Amino acid sequence: MDAPSSELAAAGALAGPPPQGVEAFLAAAGPLIDLRSPAEFAQGHIPGATNLPLFNNDERAEIGTLYKQQGRQAAVLHGLALVGPRMVSLGTALLSALAEHRTASSAAAPPHNAPCLRLHCWRGGMRSGSVAWLAGQLDLPVLLLGGGYKAYRHWVLELFERSWPLRLLGGRTGCGKTDLLLALRQQGVAVLDLEGRAHHRGSSFGALGLPPQPSSEHYENLLAADLASLQGADEIWLEAESSQVGRCRIPAGLWRQMKEAPALEIQRPLEQRVSQLVAIYGLQDPAGLAEATQRIAKRLGPQRTALALEAIAAADWASACRQMLDYYDRCYDHDLSSHAVQAVDLGELAPTEAAGLLLEQGLVRVRPCASKRGS
Repeated sequence: MDAPSSELAAAGALAGPPPQGVEAFLAAAGPLIDLRSPAEFAQGHIPGATNLPLFNNDERAEIGTLYKQQGRQAAVLHGLALVGPRMVSLGTALLSALAEHRTASSAAAPPHNAPCLRLHCWRGGMRSGSVAWLAGQLDLPVLLLGGGYKAYRHWVLELFERSWPLRLLGGRTGCGKTDLLLALRQQGVAVLDLEGRAHHRGSSFGALGLPPQPSSEHYENLLAADLASLQGADEIWLEAESSQVGRCRIPAGLWRQMKEAPALEIQRPLEQRVSQLVAIYGLQDPAGLAEATQRIAKRLGPQRTALALEAIAAADWASACRQMLDYYDRCYDHDLSSHAVQAVDLGELAPTEAAGLLLEQGLVRVRPCASKRGS
């Protein structure tokens, strides 16, 4: 477990530079190392961090129990007994992390931002302070995150409460909203990809063929990193969604602003929409498609559900999609009814051409200095 901040101050005196605030810590160069247990890391972490746990999950629980039952000294002694035999491997891992970062850097860092080991634990306590001391013995430059991951999470949630110039891209299912947003991003528009970060397309079928979803906590971390990179944009485009994308909940502060944001509705012919859906879902496992259909059976109604399941069994993907569209179209129309909406018919234009048309008509604007923005 981590020590109080007063104990961190003592550790910091040995470690070198004082702990950094969140934004300075994130902006610094060098490998980002999370010293928390694997379970803590899996629940959520700073994007780009590597997990180098000082204690595994069971050991962390043991130390926490000792701290509660026998006090700080017993917990510290047990922690030392666990870590002692690992000092060489920990030191080697720190040396390797910094060396690999220096090798991977495409250009030498400027002198004022030379790479260092960026270390943090849960609240900036004994785990990070102890490893910073070890790094100091190896003459490795170190930065500590003041307040640890707990402070980072406060920063993440506060970021979503700031005012953002959000614009929603809407359109009925199959209009290719995600592909269009990605095409707009390629042309320099500020885009926040809610579905991409969630590994989900936003419907009962949305998880098919995609990696497992992150926790809602880590989803927030990913979105915060993306949003922070878009500061200064005149408008930030994101897809019109419900409050959850699969199991990932859109951050409350962001969701409140989304509900008030103006929307641009893209329209496509029905057959174009069906073709788009067949291209995505026709490659998926029929059993998964049938299961997803059963999950919305009450909303589809018995007749549409039966027809959809028959079409899936016959690999008639177009007919299956048509059975779903009536339900999803009604849901979409209801959700968008509360927004100020401007509509544009994109016909059968491919995403790149459609993005060009929106830019040409002034419906979407390129981010200022977008050409200087990193990928």
